[in-house]
Amino acid sequence: MTSKDLRTKKIRAFVLIKMRPGTSEEIVQSRKIKGVKIANSVLGRFDAVAIIEADTSDELAKIIYEMIEKNDNVLHTETLLSMFVP
Repeated sequence: MTSKDLRTKKIRAFVLIKMRPGTSEEIVQSRKIKGVKIANSVLGRFDAVAIIEADTSDELAKIIYEMIEKNDNVLHTETLLSMFVP
């Protein structure tokens, strides 16, 4: 893989979200935000998960801010960056 190939790859992030009880479906509305590929309510330690793709880390930060930081029902997040994007 050349350095040019690395520059054209998207950044993929898996965002695990803990929300106030009964509000996890709100995050599903994030699917409408450009860059959010999947947003689902889930069972387990977290209440929702979102998969986001962006061209730059700045773009990724803006998407996460729009999706999560603006939502008052979000209590905690954990963002996992993918090391390899197909």
